[in-house]
Amino acid sequence: MTPLDQINALRTAIGGSIIGQRDVIDRLLIGLLANGNLLIEGLPGLAKTRAIKAMAKNLECDFSRIQFTPDLLPADVTGTEMYLQSDTGPTFQFQPGPIFANVVLADEINRAPAKVQSALLEAMEERQVTVAGTTHKMPPLFMVMATQNPIEQEGTYPLPEAQMDRFLMHVVITYPPLADEVEVIRLVRAEEQDLQSEKPSTKKPAPIPQDAVFAARAEIAAIHTSDAIETYMATLVQATRTPGEFSENLARWIDVGASPRASLALDRCSRTHAWLNSRDYVDPEDLRAIAPDVFRHRLTLTYEAQGEGITPDAVVQEILTQVALP
Repeated sequence: MTPLDQINALRTAIGGSIIGQRDVIDRLLIGLLANGNLLIEGLPGLAKTRAIKAMAKNLECDFSRIQFTPDLLPADVTGTEMYLQSDTGPTFQFQPGPIFANVVLADEINRAPAKVQSALLEAMEERQVTVAGTTHKMPPLFMVMATQNPIEQEGTYPLPEAQMDRFLMHVVITYPPLADEVEVIRLVRAEEQDLQSEKPSTKKPAPIPQDAVFAARAEIAAIHTSDAIETYMATLVQATRTPGEFSENLARWIDVGASPRASLALDRCSRTHAWLNSRDYVDPEDLRAIAPDVFRHRLTLTYEAQGEGITPDAVVQEILTQVALP
């Protein structure tokens, strides 16, 4: 099997546990293949955690889940030096925390205070953790997938802009349509019957090996991006920084634009999107498809825009309308 065949098999396996939500599954795969971290937002019960666990279950990887709570400490995430008594005398030995895994689920990340959230910064950006002056490297395959609830604000700590920017994409999960909700009921009922049965009705496929991910990343690195597409990427980002040059509405809506990380994210995600669609080049539709996920957490809106009920997604759509296609 080619790397694309293996990744498509992973997509199918995840789809067996998640009804509908095709775009969400694709965004999980893009985050995995683009070697980035994802922030997944949605109302309670929309299968945020289930989607991440389904991907980890069908991938040959170490998975860990950190349930973020207000009393969590940084050492609970990164690990700590433990005092041990041995035959040769007392020593300190590093005990790795749950951050040392291939796929890390940071569940309800906005429930932990800033000190704990910042403990993720070095791991997410530098792929390493420093404890007691010693640096510990993360595994080659490493990504953080964080979830947050957008409506429950009591007892939560909004993520600082610096940490938001470190997420490759901000993925939003919405309510499923009626037909999908019926299928969800049937799927969960079938899973409950399998748990009660001595002989499960379906045989689980073998997990996709990590080598398939690394092979896919090598092919994605070779995807062609023309000069015109690169200019289009940069112009989209520039439109968030100098909005008055593109539209009066954008000038009223945008307070602070996107950082250079947005340009890098557009490049990585658009090449991955093209590869997943069996193309060896990036076209404008790849950029338009992933632009909302790349921009929505990197834009700071004005008070006027917030008062009018303007959402980041509406701003991104205005940017895509105002910036000419290459």
